Amino acid sequence: MTTHALHKTDKVVFRNEHPDLSHSREEILAGLQSTQKTVNPKWFYDEYGSQLFDQITRLPEYYPTRTEVAILTENREQISARCGRGCLFIEPGSGSSEKVRILLDTLQPSAYVPMDISAEFLQSAALELGGEYPWLDIYAVCADFNQGWSFLDDLPAGKRVVFYPGSTIGNLEPKLAAEFLIRVRDMMGENGGALVGVDTHKSSDRLNAAYNDSQGVTAEFNLNVLRRLNQVMDAEFEEDSFHHHAFYNTEARRIEMHLVSEREQSVRCNGGTVEFALGETLHTESSYKYTPQSFAALVEAAGLKLAQSWMDADALFSVHYLERA
Repeated sequence: MTTHALHKTDKVVFRNEHPDLSHSREEILAGLQSTQKTVNPKWFYDEYGSQLFDQITRLPEYYPTRTEVAILTENREQISARCGRGCLFIEPGSGSSEKVRILLDTLQPSAYVPMDISAEFLQSAALELGGEYPWLDIYAVCADFNQGWSFLDDLPAGKRVVFYPGSTIGNLEPKLAAEFLIRVRDMMGENGGALVGVDTHKSSDRLNAAYNDSQGVTAEFNLNVLRRLNQVMDAEFEEDSFHHHAFYNTEARRIEMHLVSEREQSVRCNGGTVEFALGETLHTESSYKYTPQSFAALVEAAGLKLAQSWMDADALFSVHYLERA
């Protein structure tokens, strides 16, 4: 790999692509100036935000993680055979790399490539994983995977499989999800694949409970985006001036997470101000839920196909292996 703030041990290489903050500031400001104020959910994930999300995955109300883990665990032989042992296994938005641990011993990839926007958290997670799997070559890349994957040219040769668990694909509007899958298709080449976790459409009660946990961890995770905005935008958002609100939009088939302004307020941000009316919201995340049929249609729009799928007995969650159509 070429040198871009490159750090390495015998088996772990860390490369910092230094995601362009000037571009990020423009993107954030455009969202804050929209009629419906929005911010990309990637800004949840500094080190503290990543730790909070790890806590969320262990909450009793939050079924997606434990259900996906069970699917991966029960089907790892089939999944590994489909991906191909010895493949180059690439995980955008890898976080703490928890789920890949389920597959590593069976899959035996030639190398694992975790990608995340939080440099300190990524480097720590990669070194920890390297200590647990001393045989594994790890190429950790700090990058915004929505802004280009040119660094992949420096990775070892071999079949490329993109691992995208956790229903992260649901955070994208369907049109953007299709565009992302097109980039995945182009990156993985003719013989590669993608292993994607997808949350399913189900009862509103179960979905609403999953995003409004009784311990308030999801609320704290949502509010963490204000701390990130303060850092990145030289802003002065006050956490106690907003509260967490999440609900299932049944028509759009998506969970929406918002931060609701407790009062009329003017927030200093990026050298200017952002105005909030009483009750106005900042839309921080969408999480789209798919039936097998609607996800197949999304995949087909990107020039891919469902080669194999796995689902739990209650149809709460699904995992799909994608190939070029």
